[in-house]
Amino acid sequence: MSATPVHGTWEPVPAGRWEDAFLTGNGHHGALVHGDPDADRVIVTHHTLVRPDGDDEHRRPPALAARLPALQDRLLAGDRAAAEDFTDGRSLQWVRPFHPAFQLRLNRPSPDDTDAPYRRAVDFTTGETTATRAGWTSRVFVSRADDVIVQHVTAPHLTLDLSLDPRLPGAPAGLRIGHGAVLTPEGALLTLRARYPGSDLAYTGVTLVAVTGGTTKLVPPGVLVEGAAEVLLLTRVHRHTGELDTVAESRALRDLLPVTPPAAPHQAPHAAPHSSPYSTSYDDLLARHLTRHRTAYDRVTLDLAADPAERALPGSELLARPHGTALLERLFAAGRYHLLSASGLFPPRLTGLWTGDWNTAWSGAFTTNANLNLQTASAAAGALPEVTEAHAALVHRQLPHWRDNAREIFGTRGAVAPSHTDGESGHTYHFSREYPLHLWTAGADWLLRPLVDHDETYGTRDPRTTAALDEVALFYEDFLTRTDDAGHLVVVPSYSPENRPANASWGTLNAAMDLSAARHALLTAADRRPEHADRRRALAGRLPPHRINADGALAEWAWPGLTDTYDHRHLSHLYAVWPLDEINPYDTPDLAEAARRALELRGAENDSAHGHLHHALVAARLGDGARVAHALGRVLDGDYFHASLMSAHYPHRDVYNADAAHGLPAVLIDMLVQSTPGRLVLLPALPDSCPRGELRGVRTRFGASLDLTWAPDGSASAVLRPHRSHRVELRTPSGAEPLDLVAGEDRVLSFRTR
Repeated sequence: MSATPVHGTWEPVPAGRWEDAFLTGNGHHGALVHGDPDADRVIVTHHTLVRPDGDDEHRRPPALAARLPALQDRLLAGDRAAAEDFTDGRSLQWVRPFHPAFQLRLNRPSPDDTDAPYRRAVDFTTGETTATRAGWTSRVFVSRADDVIVQHVTAPHLTLDLSLDPRLPGAPAGLRIGHGAVLTPEGALLTLRARYPGSDLAYTGVTLVAVTGGTTKLVPPGVLVEGAAEVLLLTRVHRHTGELDTVAESRALRDLLPVTPPAAPHQAPHAAPHSSPYSTSYDDLLARHLTRHRTAYDRVTLDLAADPAERALPGSELLARPHGTALLERLFAAGRYHLLSASGLFPPRLTGLWTGDWNTAWSGAFTTNANLNLQTASAAAGALPEVTEAHAALVHRQLPHWRDNAREIFGTRGAVAPSHTDGESGHTYHFSREYPLHLWTAGADWLLRPLVDHDETYGTRDPRTTAALDEVALFYEDFLTRTDDAGHLVVVPSYSPENRPANASWGTLNAAMDLSAARHALLTAADRRPEHADRRRALAGRLPPHRINADGALAEWAWPGLTDTYDHRHLSHLYAVWPLDEINPYDTPDLAEAARRALELRGAENDSAHGHLHHALVAARLGDGARVAHALGRVLDGDYFHASLMSAHYPHRDVYNADAAHGLPAVLIDMLVQSTPGRLVLLPALPDSCPRGELRGVRTRFGASLDLTWAPDGSASAVLRPHRSHRVELRTPSGAEPLDLVAGEDRVLSFRTR
């Protein structure tokens, strides 16, 4: 394999649009770096920044429980439009929109070096973005250790006009802005407070400016630095009520600097870069950050033996060659980097952790009926427990609201998750006639599945996950009370996001996803709580089987008479194939063939990226490498990626969205390695476009790490490093056999790819 680096990307020009800005983040703060030597902009974001609207009265689940029995009666009696009036009359209410904080502007006079070669880059292994031209260099990263945005700028006789600028697209006219700028012994302190219209909530940004050499003077709303050797900027933003104690925050930022600062910049002589305490401070801050970031990022790597000349290309040129393995390598690396960088306080939003516009599409929400689930799909196998921890934080923080949803809408105990959340509220209030998302009951199971995968991977059982599973099971115990003529339980009402039968309304009966989620939740909770196991397994056993329709496809609704609508971006009905293991080619070959037929018939509707990536993940589980390659090709050929290697929701880079960027690593892992607690499948869906490669460091759900290599001559090998003694079924293209693993003893496997 070639040793040519693939863990970064670069461009020969600054970012002209915020969508092309290079990204860095620590799961709390984010930064979009334009890298312009003359007028650089760093857009600051934070996961907590969602705009209040004062409409808390309607941010509650609808009180519909008393009307539920009548709705069930009507649906069971054949009234296919009964659910259309099962609301409390409110109009569609979006969750609070995610927005950027401000941009840090660094303007300098037009120098004489404008024709000099320029390069901006982002190093995925460090999280550091750099931009250089002639003697000017800017470096930016967001520290996972110190939770601060760090920027270091150097140039001979550096002159900079620095300010915090709230003027970003879509910023509300009523945003009340207050600026502050004071000189300090280090240089200056800049503050920006923005108070939301009609709210007591505000957010405040604080930037400590540490200057070596030259002079610093106030030029409201910022400062002017002249003749300096370097400038170090430390930035944080806080959302709060009342007033932020900026003195305390400035003291906290100052504590990150060297113990003895130089003389005040307006008095200091010119200081050489190698003797600067702030250069040392930058390196120290970066070193502390790397112990957390690099350790996580480096755990898994993918090498597809791409052409070194292609690997060396700028990202924008590589994107113009969508059929090369160099692009897959870089997108895999970028996806891991961006996913890790967006995960901390929360998992990634629809836009990850980044946006440059207040009018963020779909409110920049956490959308849990496909998008968040796809974005975090590689966390367990990809050895990113940091992502799972962020995901768990969102789940456990919102459980009290999930209980409210179950009680108010369905009159039950337990928990029901919403399909959209802003991170603050877990209440179900985003729904309408055409999107009756309040009827969707499968969300909690899907959101808990990654936490179960994590426990299986690392051989632990988080008691919080067990408790949450217990609550989901309690919901199903109370909710599953109606039966059909054969005595099977009926999920009524039922909803398959975001589709409807061709001959019925959206709210209906026995959506395939709801059946699988109920079965999986009850059985998983039974495994964890033996005292309730018999009751819950018996309840799961009374659910009806999946239905195969007249086309030979797994039906999206298992209720007789409901016909499928094939042209749709969601593949909710194949939940049993991915992410669950309920349907697979080995244990349930007939159902797997019906699922394959359903996938074959599925259209792409509006070409959303998440639809194509979801298609690829299901195809990988079904062992269909050609279909995986086709789905990936739709994304790679469709111009979905910006120069930043962040993705878009639609072709031609329309609507900034992280689904494809964060979901693609999961597809590439799943086509190469799949595991359950009792099975390992190697190279289940290898496309012809990847004849040679090496995947290192992936984790399995039976507690082993794995390195995999394969070659064009059909030879392949794997090294398993088990942490637990276990017997699993090994499946390769050569066949199936039992495999006994002993904790601490490496196991080397050789097999053929065909």
